[in-house]
Amino acid sequence: MGFNETNPIIKTSSDGVWQGEPTLHYAFPLLIIQTTLVVFLSRLLAFLLKPLRQPKVIAEILAGIMLGPSAFGRNKTFTHWIFPSWSTPILECVSSVGLLFFLFLIGLELDLNTILKSGKKAAGIAFAGISLPFLFSIGVTFVLRKIIKGIDSVGYGEFFLFIGVSLSITAFPVLARILAELRLLTTQVGEMAMAAAAFNDVAAWILLALAVALAGGTTAHHSPLISLWVLLSGIGFVIFMFLIIRPIMIKVAQKYSSGGNNNNIVEELYICLTLVGVMLFGFTTDFIGIHAIFGAFIFGLVIPKNGDFSGRLISRIEDFVSGLLLPLYFASSGIKTDISQIHGVGAWGLVVLVVSTACAGKVLGTFIVGIMFCAIPMREALALGFLMNTKGLVELIVLNIGKEKKVLDDETFAILVIMALFTTFITTPIVMAINKKPSSKEDFQLEKPQKKTKKQNNLQILACLRGPRDAHTLINLIESLRSDKNNNNYASVIKLYVMRLVEFTDRLSSITMVQRTRKNGFPFISGVLRGDNSTDQVGAAFEAYSTLGRVIVRPAMAISGLSDLHEDIIHVAEKKRVELIILPFYKYWQIEGNEVEIHAGQGWKMVNERVMSRAPCSVAVVIDRGLQVNNGMRVCIVFFGGVDCCKALEIGSKMVEHPAIRVTLVRFIHPGSTNFDEAQRSLDDITISEFKMKCGKQILYAEKEANNYNLVTEVLAIGKCGEFELMIIGNKVKFPQGIMAKLFDEQHLNEKNNSEFGPMANLLASSGKGITSSVLVIQQQHASNDIGNSKVASFVDGSGNIDNNV
Repeated sequence: MGFNETNPIIKTSSDGVWQGEPTLHYAFPLLIIQTTLVVFLSRLLAFLLKPLRQPKVIAEILAGIMLGPSAFGRNKTFTHWIFPSWSTPILECVSSVGLLFFLFLIGLELDLNTILKSGKKAAGIAFAGISLPFLFSIGVTFVLRKIIKGIDSVGYGEFFLFIGVSLSITAFPVLARILAELRLLTTQVGEMAMAAAAFNDVAAWILLALAVALAGGTTAHHSPLISLWVLLSGIGFVIFMFLIIRPIMIKVAQKYSSGGNNNNIVEELYICLTLVGVMLFGFTTDFIGIHAIFGAFIFGLVIPKNGDFSGRLISRIEDFVSGLLLPLYFASSGIKTDISQIHGVGAWGLVVLVVSTACAGKVLGTFIVGIMFCAIPMREALALGFLMNTKGLVELIVLNIGKEKKVLDDETFAILVIMALFTTFITTPIVMAINKKPSSKEDFQLEKPQKKTKKQNNLQILACLRGPRDAHTLINLIESLRSDKNNNNYASVIKLYVMRLVEFTDRLSSITMVQRTRKNGFPFISGVLRGDNSTDQVGAAFEAYSTLGRVIVRPAMAISGLSDLHEDIIHVAEKKRVELIILPFYKYWQIEGNEVEIHAGQGWKMVNERVMSRAPCSVAVVIDRGLQVNNGMRVCIVFFGGVDCCKALEIGSKMVEHPAIRVTLVRFIHPGSTNFDEAQRSLDDITISEFKMKCGKQILYAEKEANNYNLVTEVLAIGKCGEFELMIIGNKVKFPQGIMAKLFDEQHLNEKNNSEFGPMANLLASSGKGITSSVLVIQQQHASNDIGNSKVASFVDGSGNIDNNV
């Protein structure tokens, strides 16, 4: 048998069910079942709470409570088989390993240089958000000690310190996710909240170390003098880490970045030694009397944040730690949480007292300082106060340590867990309500677009990109639109808003990215973002390109979940009144011998679809197959007729003016076709005539008959011939029924059609056709997406503060 009362030896694994042994009486099989159950339940709750926009930590805390004596644990059979008392130390050991490395990751995500540069406003808000709850904790501590039996045996100072820390903490990672969910990361409120929360996080760890040091003196084997030695040892450890270990880690990060040919060997060596260091420094702080997580956190804090080293560490361990091991910590905390200990009106009155005190301290402190000293508007200061009231993992760590040190009893522990859960839960709906503006016509109306004068002969473009590959293609495309000619004595200038699209997820690497870029406005920033190699490459590329002249570049970054990124794009397009949005296709190809397709993911496909369906201006999607303009470029405009093709012709006319570009216009005419009305056919003829008159001999022009048999073949031949680096085509085009059948026949063996494209554009975006030309798919602005549309305008005015300093 693995374990029984008469034989208290715990064995690791069983001999199997066929040997007649109960598998769940052995440590390792039981741990597998516990882990599976915890992860499944937390993910299920996260899915159910997603419509309420709640952070994942709420689901993880609830899952832990449900598995404990408050819910499922009340069933003795469930407890006996799934969470028996002998398995608790094993579960806590495994979860503590996960917690150790997670706190190391938290240290990695906090950049002290960024925190110190955040300014006096953020520091003042953080100080107010800590000091006022601590002040209120004096009264809460007095009431709890008077009412709850047995607490008065604990020293007032130790109990007060743990209550004060638990009420004053702001959960930095949880706050970042709430801000992303509410689309406030790049607003003034979000920027201030992130900066103040970073200050608060560091202060919380200092206070926690102090609380642990003082709590060590509450047992019979320790004197208050021991607590002083623990505190001094902790200070010495921090000094040692910053004076000795930090310079070493800076050299390690530098050598890692310059590993040369042996980079893989160097990478493995340094990462392995760093992970061993996490455990050694955790052991050190545990040895001197402070919790092991403090050593791991400080070690993460001293590792340099610039370069690839910290990012690679996070990417190596974050999924395993936060996805698998960390939920076990919430489960072990939930097993200790017994809400049934809170019984009677008086006990629940204490819950109301603690929750209201926590909210009042944080919100009032932040609100008063924000208005009086930081000149923050009243509405935003109130929202900031509730955002700073967010709790999370650090709160649970404080409570668990307090329970381990016997400073907190079961009832107090349960009350404080409910407080953490409630204050975090109410943050999202309250901040949404505060930011929601009345839907009056006056609020929503946007001024009408101003007509350009000749002196304003500028083209305003919003170009979106995901990384360096998109940047290279985008620069080549913008270069093709840049003209050195003067029109009516005024130079044509392109004003280019370059928006880097960044997907925000639950991964810690997303929070690290936010830390490095949180000084941006909504979503514009004043300079090139630093701290990320890909961002540096993108910024450097456009910085160099803007020196060529005739192009004004404004870099930007949008940080949102993929389901919300389209709103950032539309928001900026409306606010800056751009004429064209350029999007990268969600796939691109490398044509070197064999055609290699690289897929960015279906989520990016969804972003494109939503932008194209809701954009307030024309949209162009770039299907990149290695676009280059360096030594000249040959462009083919394929014209079928309709508004999208007319817009494609307009964009193509700008390329004609570039001295290194040769443009060919191929018009396909439908003989005897009735699929176009006469008005559209006349408009097409006029557009073609004006284009030819304007461009003259600078272009090559050809007309071809489009019949049911040769149209698809002719268009594919243009893409496959290798004579053109770029094809320009209208998106939504009407074709006769026979041609439509041919198009669908060509695509029925390919992947699912791209719903954002018409049938011909979708064909040219397909793989396996031998197409070598890049394709620019143009969609004209539709009447339903006019800038004055109230639905779009309501989003603009309801999304927070806009930065207009561009």
